[in-house]
Amino acid sequence: MPATRSSAPSAAPAALPVLGGKKSSYRERVADALRAALIAGELRAGEVYSAPTLAARFGVSATPVREAMLDLAKEGLVDTVPNKGFRVTAVSEKQLDEYTHIRSLIEIPTTVQLATTVDRVSLEALRPAAREIVTAAAAGDLIAYVEADIRFHLGLLALAGNAHLVEVVGDLRKRSRLYGLNALVEAGRLRDSAEEHLELLDALVDRDPEAVRRVMTRHLGHVRGLWAAH
Repeated sequence: MPATRSSAPSAAPAALPVLGGKKSSYRERVADALRAALIAGELRAGEVYSAPTLAARFGVSATPVREAMLDLAKEGLVDTVPNKGFRVTAVSEKQLDEYTHIRSLIEIPTTVQLATTVDRVSLEALRPAAREIVTAAAAGDLIAYVEADIRFHLGLLALAGNAHLVEVVGDLRKRSRLYGLNALVEAGRLRDSAEEHLELLDALVDRDPEAVRRVMTRHLGHVRGLWAAH
């Protein structure tokens, strides 16, 4: 596959995230990193990226990148462009609003219920991921931020014991775009959103359903409110 594409990424090379041993497949790790870059808006809709260019950016070889991008194509996140690479698919404002609405219908009541059903030990096991989100936000590392954010929220939802629910929300998160993250980093506001994860955990540990509802409603509102405004 030729190494050229229509628009080369301007960002500095990014290290491939290590996901705490949760993924045994190197190809999956590459796909996770590429998906996170796409969700964070670092890979832009309509742009065509070649496997060699992305491989150089992430410090890996082109073969796992090409394989990972084919996985993302199956998910509908990119389209293959013969002899050029992969074009990031566009997501309309209407689609993003719909994804967020569905997430709110699922995530808010499910998380609220956890305040009265899940033990403290299980909740505290998620605190390291919540802290990773804050650390990534402070460092302006958007890929690490998205990776940790997905791991935290899906891990939290998994405590409800419904694997299909986790799968649905995971798919919605994959399809979302958070184009305002860079602007929030520059304005110093991403850390405020990141710290809501710790606030949410505290409310859950305190077994305060109403506090959980307030934090979750505010937090999800950022997806199409605070973030989308930038």
